Formats: sequence, structure tokens, C-alpha cells
Amino acid sequence: MKEPAVALIEGQDICKSFGHGRQSRLVLDRVSVAVNQGSCLAVVGGSGSGKSTLIRILLGLESLDAGSVCYDGLPLEGPTSAGYRALRRQASLVFQNPFASLDPRWPALRSVGEPLRIQAKQLGLGSESIRQRSLDALEAVGLDPAQFADRFPADCSGGQAQRIAIARALVTSPRLLVADEPMSSLDVSARLSVLETFNTIRQARPETAIIIVSHDLGIVQHMAERILVLEEGHMTEEGPTRQVLTQPRSPYTRSLIAAASL
Repeated sequence: MKEPAVALIEGQDICKSFGHGRQSRLVLDRVSVAVNQGSCLAVVGGSGSGKSTLIRILLGLESLDAGSVCYDGLPLEGPTSAGYRALRRQASLVFQNPFASLDPRWPALRSVGEPLRIQAKQLGLGSESIRQRSLDALEAVGLDPAQFADRFPADCSGGQAQRIAIARALVTSPRLLVADEPMSSLDVSARLSVLETFNTIRQARPETAIIIVSHDLGIVQHMAERILVLEEGHMTEEGPTRQVLTQPRSPYTRSLIAAASL
């Protein structure tokens, strides 16, 4: 009998509020999430639904009021815990706006290689190894190193800049890749190129787990096996992507699907 898959990252009954007393606002209310190795989960919902707060808590960047988070079976219990240290070594984040996340003074190759330089001593990497892995990462996201290695962010389109940011996230071969609204600042053609990049990554690195935060159901249906729907901090629905999109249980999910169809 096949043993059930063990979640790479898992949150149980996560609660989070901001403010105090009468000014307190509940942002997440008993939200549970699990992502297995090699799978992709989409977290969707409108503005203010708690998507980004959930991601920050899962990554150990925000404290929680109640509940728990485990990475690879190890609890996240502060910066000194084994789970937190493993997560920080093995997870990468792609931000919403590539021009805000990339240093405008650095060419692409330097930006991509920066995570390796930070870990160079720990990984036992020399400068030539860092350079080669950075070149390989650019090529992996569909950017010709001969053309883009020395290109600055200002000389790139939005889609090209975001693919440079994705290459930077991939260069350390992360076990977990988190993308927080990675296409919302891009035009339609750039979104398609970045979507193609993510799909190529999934084929080349089938063991990598991905969490993508988005309000664009048209994008996530082509990436994720499962969808988690948040509405004002409440988990209104979670399940296989096809099931959630074709047989939504909650009125809120139906409204998101209807809005995406307009």
C-alpha cells in the first residue's frame, strides 16, 4: 500500500490579526494549507483577502497568533528553529514587480548570481561556478545569456525583467518556489511569456513545490493542481483546480469565476 505524500510545507489553523482592541482586524481565521513536493498550489482571492499575509506567515516572515507551520516536517518556531533555517535555505520568492525587486544598478548576471554569492561559503562555490550557474539559470527561463547577462533592468521589458527575477529565484535550486502575484504588473503578452516560463520550470524541475498567489484564474488554471480560495481571511474553498473552477461550492468562488469570464 502506497504511503500518503508528506507535505513539504504545511500550515494548520493559522490565525492572524492586526491592531489592538477595537482597532483589531482579523486577517486570517483558521486557515489550513498543505503543499506536497512537486505540486503547485494557487492561493486566490480579492484584494484584502489575506493572500499575502498567509504567504508571509508560511515563509516565517510574519508571526501568527494561533496555529502552526511546518516545513519538511519541522515546526517553524522562530529564526533559530531547525524548520525555519531549512526553509530559508531551500525556499525562494518571486515578487510582484520585477523592477522593484531587481537592483537597477546591477546587470542581470549579477542579480541572478547574488543568492549564490550570499551562500558561497556554505555551498563551497567559487566565482566561476557562480557565474556558470547564473548563466544556466538565465537560459532555463528562456533568456539568451549572450544577450541578457550584461543587460540592466531599465533595458528590459516587464516580462524579461520578471524572467530575470525568476532566474534569480531558481539559481539555488530551491525545493519551494513562492510567487506573489508575479504577473499582475505585466501586460497580456508578458504574462503569457512568464506563464510559459513557469510551465517550462515545472517540466525541468518536477520535484520543486510551487505556491502562486494570484487573482487571475486564467493564469492559475494552467499552472496549479489545487486552488485555495480566501475571502476576507476565511478559507471558503480548497480542492483540485478543475473541480473548484467547474463545480465551485461557494458563492464567492462563483463570483470570482464570473468576474474572470467578463
